[in-house]
Amino acid sequence: MRWDELFRDLEAQLRAAQASELAGEVADRTRREVAALSLVDRARGAVGHPVRVQLLGVGSLAGMLLEVGAEWLLLRDAADRDVLVAWRAIVAVTGLGVSSGAPGEGGEVFSRLGLGSALRGVSRDRAQVALGLVDGSTVPGTLDRIGKDFVELSEHPAGEARRPAQVSAVRTIAFTGIATVTRVP
Repeated sequence: MRWDELFRDLEAQLRAAQASELAGEVADRTRREVAALSLVDRARGAVGHPVRVQLLGVGSLAGMLLEVGAEWLLLRDAADRDVLVAWRAIVAVTGLGVSSGAPGEGGEVFSRLGLGSALRGVSRDRAQVALGLVDGSTVPGTLDRIGKDFVELSEHPAGEARRPAQVSAVRTIAFTGIATVTRVP
């Protein structure tokens, strides 16, 4: 009888040790996987879901997350406007959920589609925009030129076509100063 109890006790100890080792290994692997994730990876898992971003100078912006780029994300706000948000201006994001994109997913093409690429697309459309800057100001106008790290915006009243007589100034803005780009209907 004593031998049976001893073997049962040893088996229970072995099972407990194996379970503890497995739990430790799972926790260690989970920490390593999370450490490899970027904020971009986390956001890619939330495409199609509502999120709220806290931005330098601009404050809080809520909307449906439509797309995620290497240096930007695209939201559709409550007024049904598409808002391009620069990653550099993001302080925090709420609503990402538990899903994530794979680390580094998207490859070389994805990494090349930076803020400049997105802004060039807006510029080609000659769409009127409102730039939300990290200092809290908003500048309406039309994007004329997109450089490597800057934009040139012809400032004119919102709702007015970009005509030489309507342009009050041409402002050159560093990418680091841009928080949001909203198309003006």
